[in-house]
Amino acid sequence: MAQATLDMGVITTVDGTPLKTKLRQAERRNRLRSFGLVFPLLAFIMISFVFPIGDMIFRSVDNPVVAQHLPRTLAALENWDGQEIPDEEVFSVLAQEMRVAAEAREIGKVATRLNYDLPGSRSTITKTARKIRKIEEGPYKEVFIEADKDWGETETWSKLKQVGERYTISYYLAAVDLQRDATGNIISQPENRQIYVPLFLRTLWVSLLITVICLLLAYPIAYLMATLPVRYSNLLIILVLLPFWTSLLVRTTSWIVLLQTEGVLNDILVWIGVISDEGRIQMIYNMTGTIVAMVHILLPFMVLPLFSVMKTISPSYMRAAKSLGATPSRAFWTVYFPNTVPGIGAGSLLVFILAIGYYITPALVGGRTGQLISNFIAFHMQSSLNWGLAAALGGLLLAGVLALYWLYNRVVGIDSMKFG
Repeated sequence: MAQATLDMGVITTVDGTPLKTKLRQAERRNRLRSFGLVFPLLAFIMISFVFPIGDMIFRSVDNPVVAQHLPRTLAALENWDGQEIPDEEVFSVLAQEMRVAAEAREIGKVATRLNYDLPGSRSTITKTARKIRKIEEGPYKEVFIEADKDWGETETWSKLKQVGERYTISYYLAAVDLQRDATGNIISQPENRQIYVPLFLRTLWVSLLITVICLLLAYPIAYLMATLPVRYSNLLIILVLLPFWTSLLVRTTSWIVLLQTEGVLNDILVWIGVISDEGRIQMIYNMTGTIVAMVHILLPFMVLPLFSVMKTISPSYMRAAKSLGATPSRAFWTVYFPNTVPGIGAGSLLVFILAIGYYITPALVGGRTGQLISNFIAFHMQSSLNWGLAAALGGLLLAGVLALYWLYNRVVGIDSMKFG
């Protein structure tokens, strides 16, 4: 170890370096060593979590298709008043750019993007592009209107101008059942197209219901696990952990076998005479099936935080309350239950967040009425390929979860949440 000496009032090491400098160097090395140890975890979080979320948020406002393929048309529409259809010059520019996009086989992307905001316009773009490729020279105005009468409507041109914006909020507007009209004002979607706000509300309601059911079922189970002798509590722990050893897909499909009209549960009810063979209950491919299957899958996530907190509560608390004259029920509600609130908060938050973003179970057992918002996000990612709308729905879902987390922190306090 380096020895320190006093030189002109300054403490130095043997080699003459001030002791403060040596200490700062040692602290810097310790910080670098600590950073090196946590860097792999930090890199993993950035790659698997932060970057994908950032990319999702960017995609929810990114709108490059029309701006890339029809830049001159959009420039020509800058000074368009929107009162009447554009003049021949705009039609001519659009015809040239549509011909180039068609030859590059990119016109379908333009048609698809416009179709998101103006349903039916995909066919307008594609059939017009086919006709334009056969014409070498203008005038084009009559050709466009002859190909599709929608080119004679100002709404088509207004939507084309709107979707040409490089960055847009239209995906977020669509995610909350809003849209922009021909003049740019934000209005509600037609009633038959308002699906996402009710779907968000359904998702929140179902997630809350599942959380409450899991809490009611998990509390007595966790209480037994914490108070029974070790050999019995260990058996209960194994039974709680057993679902984790089985594939999620297997557990979900097992509920299909149990709950379907000709399934095990209906057969038992018919056998014992509760229902008739003609009056079998529809418990699958609806919201009932979604709730039952999700409660079964998420129940362990409520039991374990409750058990870990209950295990730390000393039995002497209840004995002391009873010795002071409290009845067993009063001792439970005034002494034992308040001590389990951190576990209730942890389990409820965990189950609710998992439920609000669940996908596989509602997709398999939910049917048409049992779908949640995550199923529609997957639909737009895999089928409609409207990634902007899927990203906007995901962004709103993320914002909602963060808002609920903030509210929980303000009301209950995140510091009081315990997992053990």
